[in-house]
Amino acid sequence: MRSSGVARGRLAPMSSPESHIAAAVGRVRPAVDALPAYKPGKAAEQAEREHNIAEAIKLASNENPYPPPAAVVEAVAEACRSGNIYCDHRATAVREALADRLQLAVEQVTVGAGSVALLYQLATAYIDPGDEAVTPWISFEAYPISVQTMGGTLVRVPLTAGHVFDLDAVAAAVTERTKLVLLATPNNPTGTAVSTAAVTELAASIPGDVLVLVDEAYREFADPALGDPVTELLPRFDNVAVARTFSKAYGLASLRVGYVMAHPEIVSAIDKCLIPFNVNGLAQAAALAALGDDAASEAQAHIDAIKAERGRVAAALAADGWDIPDAQANFVWMHLGDRTDEVCIGLERRGVVVRPFSGIGIRVTIGTPAQNDRFLTTLAEVAQPV
Repeated sequence: MRSSGVARGRLAPMSSPESHIAAAVGRVRPAVDALPAYKPGKAAEQAEREHNIAEAIKLASNENPYPPPAAVVEAVAEACRSGNIYCDHRATAVREALADRLQLAVEQVTVGAGSVALLYQLATAYIDPGDEAVTPWISFEAYPISVQTMGGTLVRVPLTAGHVFDLDAVAAAVTERTKLVLLATPNNPTGTAVSTAAVTELAASIPGDVLVLVDEAYREFADPALGDPVTELLPRFDNVAVARTFSKAYGLASLRVGYVMAHPEIVSAIDKCLIPFNVNGLAQAAALAALGDDAASEAQAHIDAIKAERGRVAAALAADGWDIPDAQANFVWMHLGDRTDEVCIGLERRGVVVRPFSGIGIRVTIGTPAQNDRFLTTLAEVAQPV
């Protein structure tokens, strides 16, 4: 019998070491080969290993420090009983519940594995090689990855000296090559936000075939006076989409459920790029439970506690002489410039893990009162304002 070239139970040997070195392992697309890797916040356990310390705390990933509402935990446990059965690919019940709450047509709502997954679907649906997306910068690190994956270019518009968006400059950066404008408000990592009125002016000043994504992952922590783009923008602009998530306010970061509200044609395009069964059954059960009255009440208590702690932390930092931008999310931003890495490592060695943006600043998640006290005390040991 002719040999297939593969010995039973093992791979056939390479022809020679030289041929292995010379040959490429597949042919990766240039756009992918050039991508930066997304860097999540460092785990406390990793910091403990790296610095030979114990009892580190993680304030690096904007996680809710409190567990999900009890009704959500119960719903997820019950949903495990059906883990052998495929979930609803479209998460129809979640779409319907969200549409009912937001007073939208079901066709205006789509659901994904976190709002970041919907961002990638949006880029897949709209960005061709050579196209551009415009965003204020510094902002969410997934923006350049999602755009560059499709061979597009992310045009970065610098923030103002006060770490806020310059929307006039954003509008000026829109060209005939622009397909998307990406606005994270509150912004990650600076925590500053723009009003719906300001976004209205931007949307009115750019071509109607440029899609504007208002990314509100941290909406529940922001001042309601900033406005609601779902009620104020969607009825007026067919090219505006709004993204939100259950990850932060509801404490479902690990379960991955986000949603986008937009014109039905935008929703349809996003849905065409949905990986089959992307929002798993446990996540769908969690989202439905989170929208119930009991869970919503419990989640709101956690939100209120985080906002109160955010105010306390920001006030303490300001009293110590730090210049802290207006914090509208569940974290605070410290612009440190060249001191960033030094301060971050100093905190880590003492067991406080924050999120560095090298050469720019650090983002510090609001944790429990005890965790926040530890951060403030440790920061005072490590660095002083200049």
